[in-house]
Amino acid sequence: MIETFDLSKTFGDFVAVDGVHLQVRAGKVLALLGPNGAGKTTTIRMLTAILRPTRGWAKIAGEDIRTAPDLVRAKVGVLTEQHGLYGRMRTTEYLDFYGELYNLDAATRQRRIAALLERFGLSEVADRRISEFSKGMRQKLALARTLLHRPPVLLLDEPTSAMDPQSARLVRDAIHQLRSEERSIIICTHNLSEAEELADQIAIIRRGRIIAQGNPKTLKQQLLGIPEYEIQLGKGLNGHLPNLPNDVEVTGYGEIWLRYRTAHPERDNPAVLWYFLSNDMPVISLKETGGDLEQVYLRAITTVEEAAHVA
Repeated sequence: MIETFDLSKTFGDFVAVDGVHLQVRAGKVLALLGPNGAGKTTTIRMLTAILRPTRGWAKIAGEDIRTAPDLVRAKVGVLTEQHGLYGRMRTTEYLDFYGELYNLDAATRQRRIAALLERFGLSEVADRRISEFSKGMRQKLALARTLLHRPPVLLLDEPTSAMDPQSARLVRDAIHQLRSEERSIIICTHNLSEAEELADQIAIIRRGRIIAQGNPKTLKQQLLGIPEYEIQLGKGLNGHLPNLPNDVEVTGYGEIWLRYRTAHPERDNPAVLWYFLSNDMPVISLKETGGDLEQVYLRAITTVEEAAHVA
């Protein structure tokens, strides 16, 4: 659904995006992460056929951004940081206006607008002017506009920015549902816990280049090493280390807890649980310690900066 090859953009002597390769299949979410000025917005603008690439190409649902920009825009829903909402218009009036731009008939517009307002909790303000909305309400309205023509590809820039926790959860749940509807989604966000929850793939961009890419589990192993787990017990170890599987490396323990590393958690974690439970030692919790997306991101950025400094 989304495919790029050597996608690049320069402005004079400044290289904004340099050789980006991305592939996002139907039903998948890619989180594009990076510091401010890394090239995320320029990449999104090329994918929406607003900017023409200096080098390389991209296809959106089979359409080339260079040769079929109008078809690309018809297949993309875009949520940008600057929403471009018309404050004097009322909610339904605004969505109806955009529905006409997408050539939707009146009955379809009315039906979809009602459904989207209900989905995002905006039905009660359907007749209010947009200028009266809070920032979070504007964000939800912009997302409703993005979905109005039911595009197969969504490009979302900070989709839960400035939202209260309840509204942010509503939007994240909507993104989960949209993914299940076989849409391809790219999310640009600084909320790394949100990216870890939503994304099947992660791409980290710095100074226009992708410096790390893969699924979260793969990136954690590549950048952070073998994952570590901690088990909390309801009964003391009494100073005796348990007889765990050979591939499990104990890294620390106390009276009622134990940490270990394993390269095969899908196999060894059940074995560890079975050992304690079969030896009448109640297990309160088993969780991965550290190894979150924030650590992956910081390690990727730091590694590249250190290599550049050495060079």
